[in-house]
Amino acid sequence: MSRTVVVALGGNAILSHGQKGFWEEQLHNVNKTAQQIISLISKGYHVVVSHGNGPQVGNIYLQNQISKEVVPPLPLYACGAESQGYIGFMLQQSIKNMLAKNGIDKQVVTLVTQVLVDKNDEAFKKPTKPIGPFYNREEAMQIKKTQNIEMIEDGGRGWRRVVPSPKPLEIIEKDVIKNLVSDGVIVIASGGGGIPVIKDEEGNLKGIDAVIDKDLASALLASELDAEILLILTDVEKVCINYNKPDQREIDKISTQHAKQYLLEGHFGTGSMKPKVEAAISFVENSRRKAIIAKLDKLVDAICGNTGTCVC
Repeated sequence: MSRTVVVALGGNAILSHGQKGFWEEQLHNVNKTAQQIISLISKGYHVVVSHGNGPQVGNIYLQNQISKEVVPPLPLYACGAESQGYIGFMLQQSIKNMLAKNGIDKQVVTLVTQVLVDKNDEAFKKPTKPIGPFYNREEAMQIKKTQNIEMIEDGGRGWRRVVPSPKPLEIIEKDVIKNLVSDGVIVIASGGGGIPVIKDEEGNLKGIDAVIDKDLASALLASELDAEILLILTDVEKVCINYNKPDQREIDKISTQHAKQYLLEGHFGTGSMKPKVEAAISFVENSRRKAIIAKLDKLVDAICGNTGTCVC
């Protein structure tokens, strides 16, 4: 699996903040994202793509709740599976079209991916994962009061619903993904952190309502694939300490030890940079390889070491 890169796409790769979520908006963003991925493939890397689904799964769940008197609603984990399918379709089609334009003969596939979690994970007692649309404070407090839904302020961008986000333990389809990558296939997997599943008393898999953090799931996927690099793409060029303060400082390279110290000091936002740094640490410590956190449109520069934050 040498020269394999797991690319974890942030939500801005599919739906930018402030956009409504129309199909054309998302497809336009995905087409730009596909161009970046093709530039990586052109350099000879095997690529596995994962992606976030926070806005999309929240919107699908909201649609289900609004229409429940007409159509039976789906559980949250099924909404996650639905988002995996349609986002994967957009990425798969865009990447395939871009491969053809560049004369690259490769296949692309989206794999609906299950991820094992612990049914006793403490996350089920304390929801923390923001999903769905943004609201102002007044709207959020009204929703919390009338619908008994937990809401939090998300990174200064507005208020959102929060759901449980358990720790990913195993990528169920990891062997299938390995085989596909070995055959030269570009794989889109573990979308939205994967569909959360538990094992019942008989060892059967069963879906559970939650949304797994896609960065932590991507780190696990990269470790299980023995990938060379975990590349976490977001909307900022580098990780910063003292973010949005007069003494803000960008980080070019950081050890896992120092990254852990900054986490303890509270430098990284819970709904934004914190899970990305935690995911980078997890992958590096499990694999002894490197993780890079960088801006989406600087993907190739980041791989070449010219931008982004390298965690090693």
